[in-house]
This record gives sequence, structure tokens and C-alpha cells, in this order.
Amino acid sequence: MERLPTHPGERPHESDASPGPARTAPPAPPPTATAAVDARGIVTEWSEGARQLLGYPPSEVVGQPAARLLADDAGTAGAAALRDAAGRERWSGTVALRHRDGRQLRRELLAHRRTADGPVTEWLVVSAVTGTPEGQTPAGPPEGEAAGSEAAGSGTYGSEAAGSGRLGEWAFRQSPCVLAVFDADLRLVRANAGMEQVLSLTEDQMRGRRLPEIVPHPVSDETEAKMRRVLEGGGPQHLRAGAGPAGTGANDGWSTSLVPLKDPAGRVRAVCLAAHQRLQEHLARQRMLLLSEASARIGTTADSGRTAQELADIAVPRLADFAAVDLLDAPRHGGEPSPAAPTRPLATTRTAVRSVLDDGPAACAAGTKTLYPALSPVARCLSQGHGALYDAADPDLLQWARQDPGAARLLGSGTHSVMVVPMRAHGATLGVALFGRHRRAEPFEADDLWLAEELTAKAAVSIHTTRRDSREHTSTMTLQRSLLPQTLPDQGALDIATRYLPAGTGAGVGGDWFDVIPLSGARVALVVGDVVGHGIRASATMGRLRTAVRTLADVDLPPDELLTHLDDLVLHLSADEGGTEGADESAGGIGTTCLYAVYDPVSRRCALARAGHPPPAAVTPDGAVRFLDVPAGPPLGLGGLPFETFETELPEGSLLALYTDGLLAARDHDIDEALDKMFAALARPAKTLDTVCDRVLTAMLTHRPDDDIALLVARTRALHADRVAAWDLACDPAVVARARKHATEQLTAWGLDDAAFITELTVSELVTNAIRYGRPPIQLRLIHEDSTLTCEVFDSSSTAPHMRRARTFDEGGRGLLLVGQLARRWGTRHALTGKTVWAEQSLSPD
Repeated sequence: MERLPTHPGERPHESDASPGPARTAPPAPPPTATAAVDARGIVTEWSEGARQLLGYPPSEVVGQPAARLLADDAGTAGAAALRDAAGRERWSGTVALRHRDGRQLRRELLAHRRTADGPVTEWLVVSAVTGTPEGQTPAGPPEGEAAGSEAAGSGTYGSEAAGSGRLGEWAFRQSPCVLAVFDADLRLVRANAGMEQVLSLTEDQMRGRRLPEIVPHPVSDETEAKMRRVLEGGGPQHLRAGAGPAGTGANDGWSTSLVPLKDPAGRVRAVCLAAHQRLQEHLARQRMLLLSEASARIGTTADSGRTAQELADIAVPRLADFAAVDLLDAPRHGGEPSPAAPTRPLATTRTAVRSVLDDGPAACAAGTKTLYPALSPVARCLSQGHGALYDAADPDLLQWARQDPGAARLLGSGTHSVMVVPMRAHGATLGVALFGRHRRAEPFEADDLWLAEELTAKAAVSIHTTRRDSREHTSTMTLQRSLLPQTLPDQGALDIATRYLPAGTGAGVGGDWFDVIPLSGARVALVVGDVVGHGIRASATMGRLRTAVRTLADVDLPPDELLTHLDDLVLHLSADEGGTEGADESAGGIGTTCLYAVYDPVSRRCALARAGHPPPAAVTPDGAVRFLDVPAGPPLGLGGLPFETFETELPEGSLLALYTDGLLAARDHDIDEALDKMFAALARPAKTLDTVCDRVLTAMLTHRPDDDIALLVARTRALHADRVAAWDLACDPAVVARARKHATEQLTAWGLDDAAFITELTVSELVTNAIRYGRPPIQLRLIHEDSTLTCEVFDSSSTAPHMRRARTFDEGGRGLLLVGQLARRWGTRHALTGKTVWAEQSLSPD
């Protein structure tokens, strides 16, 4: 029989080369028994090797409980083993199985958990070598080769060769590299301690199995394909990855080489797998990848709690086995939270938690209050402003565990390495992040602390920005609402309802506003405006413009003149802010749009002018909806361009809708569709104007608006002839007595005798001034509203009276002073020709 050389340099003797009896072909390797069991314990797959092992055909096993395959006397233990395996990534152990003919077989099983694409989310893959089929002898090493380490020294070199063999065995077993030998059937026959440590399996558990059965993963399939190429004479093969433990997938930090093992004749008899870890290169690359990924995954929303959870999620399991984020409570009245001194306990709120285990050491529920003792590592790190590393034997950590039950649970769970990292951004301390390892054996190192500080800093910046934006949004909302009318003024010309909706996006609150301004002669001014920009500056600019509009309205300027003065004001504001920081945000209001309308219930006429603002919609009592043809005019702040006034008569009961462009800027429909929806909502009859407002907003908006929306809806009233009395007067001092008589008689007709004294005095003074200082024609008019009586005197002179303090011996100068004291308010309004001096007095008991 031919003897194989025991050493590569040894040549066969001539006698060894003599022909011998013919050798039979080696028996085929025993097949592998594999089965799949789902999460319910039902068999879903059954291999041919499993049929040979236990005798059951697939039709009798698939779809049946796996527990039926266990021996009766080991059913309870076997079922417990399967349940234990179902909750883990991998399980191995010896189980008593029941053969179809009733025999019991004890076999070493290796189970892996895998994920399916179907509705069943968890599969349990079980494999085992069937053993030697009946009628075959066990397959041993090739004739003449040593079967084990004990035979390694039994060669021609005697004790020296034996010592060399033991050294070789020691080198194989204790090599820092991962070493494994696979036979010609690609089944593992040898594995060193490095292989056992990396895969967390013993050599006995792996022996006889192919690599994809040991580590089910595409990398294992690729490695086995390259090993087959080696066996077929393809020479050494290399991979830039290695197969990790089950459930962890490919291990990119390894370099794997596959080399042929040849006998002295040069025949490839086996494959040696050798892998070594590029540890530092791999760790550095993994840290950079994690840091890059964190840029996209941390701070995706304007939610501090979500950002904290994103930090914990990205840190576990790639950096730590558990992570917890505790934030300091923000002050109620704004500002930044500040940590307590290290000599005082530190109160925080557990905001985010993540652990590789459901009941891990950081499983304290989010939202609970956490109190760290004084001088604890957490309090000290927050006060010092930088992170720190601790191991389980650190005195500070042990002292903390004696004071804090939470820290005691942390160390009691097997945590051996802890990082404490303060969350700081822009000089403010927001909280603290805790990281720990209890599953991985290697402790945290300085590079891990650097990575944790970088990740925590990204989360802290996002949380700080979110809180700052939230404070600014709250301040802007407070300012905006304080500048808007808190209550609508009492007046009898219009029924009015309003709505204001701030923007629902990150752009912030804008400068949209509305106003209702009572004017003389029972008239009412309606204003809607939209300041360019968002934030506090836009709201402040809106407040300044609203104040200016009210001031100009009190002068009773026509709409076009009022917008001209407002345009000049915006130009001055822009010039004043031209050199200030952040002036481009609002540019002093340049580009602001505004609509100004004045309604007179006596004539039922409405005068309007607009500066780049959307036109108002009008609804007549019969339900017809139209836009009022108001000339557009330029936005405010451009200067040098005119504004035009448009006048129209509105029947009593007409509806006016004034709004800002945010109402028509919905992103889910075009402008024509938006107008159709608005017109339909306005045309529908409604009992109250609040219903009209709500109906319009519901029809136009399906989500929070991207821009602010101001909506003002008004229904017109009319003062009929029985509430208005007018007399033309001659330019003669003798007519003053007749004017007083006309007034008292009209007050008696209205049942207002109590107001006669003040009215007579007011009429006497205003008519006398018109006759003395004005020009004809002169007209006296009384307007009776529900709670107000207005006395007006018109003349064609443009000279306005003014109040002055009379000296002791002056015969005149006291009339207007007396009118100003007795009337609720008085003033002058100018027309194209002439002026009207008016005085209002209240008719209420107060």
C-alpha cells in the first residue's frame, strides 16, 4: 500500500512505490441534517439529511410541532431548549431525538435565528450531522496521515519530530490569527482558539459542518465558493471581510486568506482559512462612518425628545450596549438651563433610552425624573464641562453606586465600562448622556470618548436650536398677538368676525395683521396687511405700521393718501435699518402689502385702496360673489408710485372678505381651485360671521398653513334717513339760534332730551366758527347711532380750527376747549373741497 510522505522533503522509497492491492473509493461524506422551525415551534423545512437521521419523510414532519421530534423522556427539557433558542441569535446543545422506529438518538444541535421575507418574522434553523449511515465505516484521514496531535510526532524523525509536532500544534491552537482547516468536502476538521473566540463556538460544535452552516450569511457562501476554487487548483484566494457570529453579519474589519494544503505529491487535500483583524484601521473607519451617519440621523425634527432618542439609537449597539440621555429642565420663563453645583444634587429628566436588551441597565422609562447625588460622576462632569471614562472598579463609580440605586443596578447588570458626556452647545449645558458596555468585553477607550462627545455635541446643537427657536416662536407669538386687536371696537356700521392663523412651518410667525378703526360720522375703517419676513422683526415692523395706520386714520385721510403716507414711513424705516445687523430679514417692511377700506353706513358707500394686496371679495345679499375692482398699487416701500381709491355702493347686508395671501397659498391646490373654494364658502348662507370664517378656513386648508393667515369678514349695516338729520345754513350769525332750535327739536323726536344741553352748546360753537372763519355753503348734520350722537358742521374752507388756551381778558377762544371737555372726542376731516368739524358724545348712562 502506498505510504504518503510525512514531510514535504521526504521522498517515497522504491519499495513503497510497488503496486499494491487496489483501494476502494472513500465513502461519501455523511449528509447534514437541517430543519427550519418558525417562531411558533412549527417545522417549516425538512432536509434529506434530516430524513436519513430520524427516518421521517417531509410529509410527516413539515407543519407539525417540532416538540414531537423530541424523545419522551427528554420532552420537557428539549421543549425548554427550543424555547430558549427561539429568543436568542444562536443556540447549541445536545438534545435527545426520537427516531421514526422509536429509537432515541442524542445529537449535538446548532440553531441560528434568521429573518424571513414573509409574514413570519423569525425562523429557527437547526442543523446536525446525521452520523455514519448504516453499512459504512467512518471516514478517517488519508492513509498514512496522522489522525491527531498525538500522532503528529510518530514519523521518521523520532523525538525531535515529535517535539516539532507539539510545537506546531501549540502554534496552531494559540495563534493570534483565526485559523481553520476544511477538508475536501469543505467541512471543518480543525479550528484554533481564535476561531472559537470570534464565533463563540467550540471546535467540537463546528467540526463536520460547512461554513454556511456554522455562520449563515452571504459572506460565508462567498468564502465557501472561494474555498472550492482553491480545491480545484485555483490557488490562494483573498477576501476583505470575514464572517462574524450569527446575527452580526459580515465583519468588515477582517482580512481573510484561503490557501491550499497539499500533500508531498502536490495534491490539494484541504483548505486553510486564515484571518486577521485590521483592528485600528477598522475601528477608525467605523467611527468615521458612524459620525457621518449621525449627521443625517440626529436632529431630523424640531423635537428635543426625538433628537435625544436619535442620539441613543445611533450609539447602540455600534458604540455602546446601552445609552441614556437626561436633559435639564428648561426654565419656565425662558433662558438656558443651568446645572447645579457639584456639591448639590442634580435633577434631570430621562428623555431617551436604548439598550441591546429589553431589560438592560438603562431600561428606566423615558419621562421619569432622575436625581444624581452631589459629587457623583454625572454632577462632576456637568460642572467641569467635559466627558470622562470610568471602569467598574473606579472609586467614584463605586461611591456613586452606594448612594444611587440606579447606579447600583447599572453596575449590578454587569456593566464594566461607562462614559459620561455632558451635552453642551453654544456655551449652554443642556443635560448629560450616559453610555455603557456590558455585553462587549472591550472597555471604552479615549477614541470612543471622542466619538461620544462628537455625537452628543451634534444632538446638543440640535436641541439647543430647537429650544431657541421654540422660545423665539413663543416670544414672537406673544408679541404678535399683543399687537393684534384684543377686542373689536363698538360701532354700528358693520358686523365683524376675524381669524388669525400663524404659520405651521419652521419659518416662524410672520407679520400679518388686521384692524378695525371707528371713524367720525359713524364710518368704520377696515385694514388688512402682510409684512415681509418672519419672526420678531416682522412682528415688530407690523406693530409700527399698525400704529401708523391708526394715527393716519384718526386724521381722516382718504385711503389713497393714507397709503402714500404709509409708503413714506416704510421708506424711512428701511433707511434707518439699513446699517443694522439682520436688516435684510425684513428690510424695514419693504414689500409689505396693505388694504385699507372705509365704509360709510349713511351713504352705504365703501372707499378702498390697496398696496400690492389681494383684492377683497364682496357678496351681495342675493349670494353673488365677486372681487372688487380695486387698483392694485405697488407694495409699500418702493416709493414714487401712486395709489388709487376705488368707491362702490354696497347694499345693506352685503358681505366683505379681506384676507392675506396665505389663505390662497395652500400647496395642495392651484390658485383657481382656491378661489373657487373661497367663493363657494362665502356664498353659502350662514347665521353668524364666525361660521363664515370657519367655513372659509375649513374649505381652503387641509393642514397648518405655510404662511400666516389673517381673515376679516364684515356684513354691512345702514343708517336710514330716520337716524340722520341735515340742514343747510346761511352764512349769517343770526342763523346760530335757528341751528340750535333744529337740533333740540330733532333730539326731542329721537327721545334724546337729556342730550340737549351738550348738543346745543356744541352746535352753537361749531356753527359760529364756520360762519366766522369758514366759507359757504354751511351744513349742520346730526347722526344718531345706538350709543353715540355725532354733530357735524361742514363748510367749504380748508382752514381747520385748533384748540388753544384763552387768556384772562380774551373774549374768545374758549368754545373749542369747552367742546373738547364735554364731547367724547372731536376732530376735523378734509374732503376734496372743504372740511367737516365733528364732535361725538356718548348716549350711554356712563
